[in-house]
Amino acid sequence: MLNIFAIENPENSMEWMIFLANKYAGMFWKGTGLTLFIAVLGTLLGFLVGYVIGMIQDAQISPGDHVIRRLLLKLIKFAAAVYVEIFRDTPMIVQAMIIYFGIRQAGVEITPVSAGILVTVLNTGAYMAETVRAGIGSIDQGQREGAWAMGMSPMKTMVYIVLPQAFKNIIPEMANTFLTNLKMTSVLNVIAVQELFMAAKTVGGNYYKYFESYLVIAVIYFVLCFAFNKVFNFLEKRMSGKSDYALAAEYMDND
Repeated sequence: MLNIFAIENPENSMEWMIFLANKYAGMFWKGTGLTLFIAVLGTLLGFLVGYVIGMIQDAQISPGDHVIRRLLLKLIKFAAAVYVEIFRDTPMIVQAMIIYFGIRQAGVEITPVSAGILVTVLNTGAYMAETVRAGIGSIDQGQREGAWAMGMSPMKTMVYIVLPQAFKNIIPEMANTFLTNLKMTSVLNVIAVQELFMAAKTVGGNYYKYFESYLVIAVIYFVLCFAFNKVFNFLEKRMSGKSDYALAAEYMDND
């Protein structure tokens, strides 16, 4: 693809970047594809986990509930809180090492890619849980009370009234989480996931040109994040609607 810029005897850093990008284009492309795959799948599944955990954290315990239900809900909420705190308060690179080697030590075969996806999902779920909880909390309580007054159960109220509105509010944070995951997949090289950073590490070792190799993936990361950021900004503006409308009440006040 970059053959028109092919350099046989590179002499400076720029020429080495072009040389490595040409010679190992396949490896860089493969690493980029795996990075995107883990980031996309990890974010989507992590978002679902975060949605469930956020709903659990938002669940209310009423004095009139059966004692077993109250006890069970307290235990679930406690387990969810522990999960969130553990994954929010420890580095992702440490989580990757513990999960991958811990699972293998338990006698369960797991590939580095599967472990990497699992780590990304659990890490994303912990952060998205707080975002979902805040998104749910941003919905006016009066809407819930109105739904209850019409005979809707708390679960139906959450599914049909609260969650759709909360989803719109947390989309920007979901986009930011995806961009973070896109960059954080680089730590998964510690468990031998052949993502973009591992590709650069391997290529750099072939010629002892780590600086130039890492510059190549720096450009790739920048292009990916810049492009996705523009796409997310565009979608956010489209979903927010027009910004130049005036409320009917304002016209009435002016009459």
